[in-house]
Amino acid sequence: MSVPTPGTLALVGAGEFLPPIAPVDATLLEHVDGTPHVVVLPTASAPDGPGVPERWAKLGVDHFSQLGATAEAVMLLERGDADDDSIVARIAAANFVYFSGGKPRYLLETLKDTAAWQAIMHVMAAGGVLAGCSAGAMVLGGELFDFPQLWRTMPALGIAPDIIVIPHFDEIPAAFTATMTLTKRKLTLVGIDGSTALVRSNGAWSVYGRGGVTVFSGNHKRRFAASEQVPLPG
Repeated sequence: MSVPTPGTLALVGAGEFLPPIAPVDATLLEHVDGTPHVVVLPTASAPDGPGVPERWAKLGVDHFSQLGATAEAVMLLERGDADDDSIVARIAAANFVYFSGGKPRYLLETLKDTAAWQAIMHVMAAGGVLAGCSAGAMVLGGELFDFPQLWRTMPALGIAPDIIVIPHFDEIPAAFTATMTLTKRKLTLVGIDGSTALVRSNGAWSVYGRGGVTVFSGNHKRRFAASEQVPLPG
């Protein structure tokens, strides 16, 4: 489902809350009108067990606080939380929402068709920022790979409806990525390196960070470096 919005979307390949990504996040905070109020959602890490979401939440709050933003963790860890009025209200009060990494399918199934997801879309519609790293980036495309069955996809949340996000792209063996141009897909595959973000703002896509973004469209592959605009459908 295509979701038109005037907000800023940031798809991060890997490395959330670590020093190399700080310049990217500092720039994203500048996209917010007024005082940045960040909510960190460690939802995707919930299947990894007790203590893991809490660790990601603390890392995220510390990271954005050091960048000068007001930041809080919202512990939306299961689907019931996504329709909890108090959790939804805290998300709605933010102007910057950040999904950290973990299990993409779990994140998708936890958020899809919930009040929390509606609140996030309203943040975007009001001109806010939505950022996702790794699994958090994958769910924001039009489709999501059904790992480990890479030949299958499922509908994702669709904020970027025309692409499929491949995070950690610089960690994937070249022998595997070489086959991506051989597969016919309706959507464009986008590989995003670690410590790198593909950012949509004012209707245009650009690369932020120290790595690159690789776009597979039909039988063609093209790589884009930091500060370059990326021509993507939609």
